[in-house]
Amino acid sequence: MAYDDYPPQPPIATGLAGRCPRCGAGHLFSGFLTVAPKCDHCGLDFSFADAGDGPAIFVMLIAGFIIVGLALWLEIAYEPPMWVYAAVFIPLTLIVCLGMLRPLKGILIALQYRNKAEQGRMQP
Repeated sequence: MAYDDYPPQPPIATGLAGRCPRCGAGHLFSGFLTVAPKCDHCGLDFSFADAGDGPAIFVMLIAGFIIVGLALWLEIAYEPPMWVYAAVFIPLTLIVCLGMLRPLKGILIALQYRNKAEQGRMQP
């Protein structure tokens, strides 16, 4: 089957689920953040998938806003000792960052496929 033989998949839904951006059924990842070599359902080669640092940047911005906002609120409202910050915000930071990294990487790869984004080339 060619590119046009598959119905278009919603990139946000397939990216969040970690599914193939072409068929929506196969797995995009072979590990936690490792992109599979190809789709196990339709055979799409994932060598085009290069999300780069995009997911990490989005995670840092979003998680930083959440974590710093909560830390500021906690300081203003309760003024707890420093050990409370370590006990609360170190695990919270790990959970938020690791929880958002894989879905955001999947979304960026699905959008890359949908928009046929490739590395820049000189046009003849």
